[in-house]
Amino acid sequence: MILVSMFSSLDRQDNLLKTCCFKMKIDTSLTMPQLPEALSQAGLNFTVATEEDFDDIMAMSQDIYGGLDYLPTRYTSWLQEANRTVILARKQGKVIALESVCVIDDGETMLVEGLRVAPQERGKGVAGVLLRFCSELVKSKFPEVKVTRLTRDDRLGPKDFQKYRIITKQGILLVRFRAEDLKSRLSELGLGGDIQSPLSSSSSNHLPVRLDQTAIHQLYLTTDLMQGVLPNATIIQDWQPFKPLPSNMAILMKKDIDWMVDDLSNPAVASLCTFPFRVPIGDDWYYLNIDMFGKDLDLARQQFLCHLQRHTATLKGHVMCQMFLDPPLWKPMAEFCHTTLSVELVKEYTEQCVVESDVI
Repeated sequence: MILVSMFSSLDRQDNLLKTCCFKMKIDTSLTMPQLPEALSQAGLNFTVATEEDFDDIMAMSQDIYGGLDYLPTRYTSWLQEANRTVILARKQGKVIALESVCVIDDGETMLVEGLRVAPQERGKGVAGVLLRFCSELVKSKFPEVKVTRLTRDDRLGPKDFQKYRIITKQGILLVRFRAEDLKSRLSELGLGGDIQSPLSSSSSNHLPVRLDQTAIHQLYLTTDLMQGVLPNATIIQDWQPFKPLPSNMAILMKKDIDWMVDDLSNPAVASLCTFPFRVPIGDDWYYLNIDMFGKDLDLARQQFLCHLQRHTATLKGHVMCQMFLDPPLWKPMAEFCHTTLSVELVKEYTEQCVVESDVI
């Protein structure tokens, strides 16, 4: 199967990359665009990332993503994923950029993640050249790849719309709190172990249901019940967009995720919560990611509360919680977080955009 063998089948390519460097010059064996003259003369090299590169990558990544960088936690596992490779750009032997690519969607999609460029090299076109190199590398081994997908949180401009098609958008709600304070607040509100919320006005009496693997496969793969729930038939898990396919489920089932719906027989809202992990914003800071699908505010709020209670119960310290949800739900959910839960809104409305472009 493609996803199992990808990049394990690149062993020969990996060995070549590790033992020699590719000069960033126009290579007649690759159909790469003309590179900026300043870069083609800069002697940049590409290599596959290894465990030994970790410290150099972290030094280059200081303060990235506002201190919410996930890479320190995931770097080692990324290197071990069969469907992923991580490429570094070097200048005079020093790491100046990183890009990760993996093939998903039954081998038809190249997912781009983790891009970062050293501060002193930004604005020089390094990111674009690295992306083109990664694309060529994947195409050379997997010509069946049809599209490149990535997820962005910046404002798209006219040039972006010339390059990309928008697959879907989600609002980004980022809040922070002390875990101990939130636990106290939930207790004050009378939200017990089953989160039978007195705050909900929904006509549905169903409590959120946590799904096991059998239920996940049944709902997402063997029925069409999720078609009206998922945004443009896309499962977005912690910035990664997947089509509901068995090969993608094999990837997702290896992750620490809580899957939840409001009703097994007729779901209106579903959510995926990534288990909390430490982030380099400071000591005892954790990041909690919740992807929410559906348009019912009360049901979304109920699942949000369930995830908060379950995943902050044993934490001590600060939590940055980022929830992605249908854009019209952002404002009422932000008001609920501020007025009812007494948590701090970190930033105003921004959007998560899943975009794609054809692989040429």
